[in-house]
Amino acid sequence: MFGAKGDGITDDTAAILHALEAGDGVLEFPPGEYLLSRTIRVDLAARGPVGLVGSAGTARLIMAAAGPALHLLGTHAGTAHPQDVAAGIWQRERLPTVLHLEIVGRHPQASGILCEGTMQVTLAGVLLRELEHGIHLRGRARNLLVSHCHVYHLRGVGIYLDAVNLHQAIVTGSHISYCLGGGIKVAASEIRNLQITGNDIEYNHNDAAATADVWIDCTAPGSSVREGTISGNTIQANYSPGGANVRLQGRGVEENHRAGLFAITGNLIGSQEVNVHLASCRGVTATGNVLYSARQGNVVIEDSRNVVFSGNTIDHNPDYRERELCTGVRVIGSTECALNGNVVQDCLAGEHTVAGPPLRRQGLLQIERSRRVLVSGCQLVDGTPYGIYVEESRQVSITGNQVLESRQAPAMRAAVRWIGPGHDNLLALNTLAHGSEAEVVLDDIAGVTRR
Repeated sequence: MFGAKGDGITDDTAAILHALEAGDGVLEFPPGEYLLSRTIRVDLAARGPVGLVGSAGTARLIMAAAGPALHLLGTHAGTAHPQDVAAGIWQRERLPTVLHLEIVGRHPQASGILCEGTMQVTLAGVLLRELEHGIHLRGRARNLLVSHCHVYHLRGVGIYLDAVNLHQAIVTGSHISYCLGGGIKVAASEIRNLQITGNDIEYNHNDAAATADVWIDCTAPGSSVREGTISGNTIQANYSPGGANVRLQGRGVEENHRAGLFAITGNLIGSQEVNVHLASCRGVTATGNVLYSARQGNVVIEDSRNVVFSGNTIDHNPDYRERELCTGVRVIGSTECALNGNVVQDCLAGEHTVAGPPLRRQGLLQIERSRRVLVSGCQLVDGTPYGIYVEESRQVSITGNQVLESRQAPAMRAAVRWIGPGHDNLLALNTLAHGSEAEVVLDDIAGVTRR
């Protein structure tokens, strides 16, 4: 390949750039290790259509300098609508592709693949490891497809959408693990149609800073992420302070929340401070998930609206026995939320039996400073100190649920504890265990009608 040695010792940067400039657009890497001393910058407008292809995964790029090993640079400035894509983009810039390559870092600031201004960039069968960021998108980028990649053991973020204007992005069938800055992170971006499906996203935690396996952060001015799916993934981690498995963050009702219209469906989610954290979100459904082993709550919904949490099971792993973590759901400062058909069972001890920060909660389900919340058809078992705890809320309806105690040594004080002030609340047609204090403890100013 134009003089490249592929021996892992010789600097092959110049030979690869020459091959890219003089070739026909398909740059094939035979088996070997190709040492890079600077970024391979692919100017799509100047170069034309490009595919960088390894030999069935036997070719490795070693990035021995700061910056990305590969920089795919386009000029697309429109939307993804066919009428917005200039003829020159279709002719010269569409579908930049990287296939079946490994990229590994040999510099503390080495990264993998940076994409800017690209249209239909496609990355498949790529292994990225020992880098800062793995796949990094900046600026305008449309129609991203990441498939069957391994993003592993990074100092930064596995797949990082950084101040991106992007529509139609799919991450599927990939393994994204051991990234200190998070597995998949979106920050300061404007994104529509983000699909994260069928991946194994694990152990993306950092003991020194809060992070998440999937982290969508819309707290920066001008950012918003809507219309997305997180489905069919295994999302697991180790505990890290302030961490979460899935975290969606918007910016509050005064700015129309900025994060939402998301479906979180059919995932296995476990082992972090919080499994699913929705902050200042609007229009989110979480259905058919299995959640377990959270330090401070499996689900935390705060300052959000129009959230449906339905048909999920929340559990602890009984195999751990002496190392159990409690479970629980919190709804804080939120409105128009529905929780129905969920099965939630706490650990038998009613408290964490592993070392770490103490559990902070009042019940298996806590509703605080919220309004128009519907809880129906749920089974809540072995809550401590209460099964359901409601505080300073209004227009909360708790109907047709089972709040039960199954422990040989009961630990629940009451099935329901309701603290005022509040009004227009309803507690009806539930099956409630009698705790050490009572079946139900209601403040006179809680505004609860009981039937």
